[in-house]
Amino acid sequence: MVAKIFLFAALIYTSAITYFSLIVMDFKVSVGGFDPTDKMLHAGAYLFLAFLWKLYFIFQTSDFKRYTSNLLWVAFACFIFGMLIEVLQGTLTSYRTPDWWDVLANSTGVVLAVLFFIILAPKMKKIKQKVA
Repeated sequence: MVAKIFLFAALIYTSAITYFSLIVMDFKVSVGGFDPTDKMLHAGAYLFLAFLWKLYFIFQTSDFKRYTSNLLWVAFACFIFGMLIEVLQGTLTSYRTPDWWDVLANSTGVVLAVLFFIILAPKMKKIKQKVA
């Protein structure tokens, strides 16, 4: 049951990132072409994306030994998703452009999520045992 809730949340959140990445956004604050606030939003969005997907996989499988392997798959999938969104911005829209700084910010968020789960692996195991 918990896994289904996380799956639903992860799918909705992934859809929201896709939608908001491909619509027209009118606000822009930049310093020399670099927008630090935008990059923090990217990092936070992808941190939460990886976080939700990893929580789904934690509660979806009964084998906690696969914790690290599916963590790396989640990180890889989120990284590829971020790159795909940037490519789609350049190919599907005329009002958005791909940005390597966005890819770096997205990747930073994913790496932070990975570090979070590596550091908290023992606590996550205890939480899963209580919930399951």
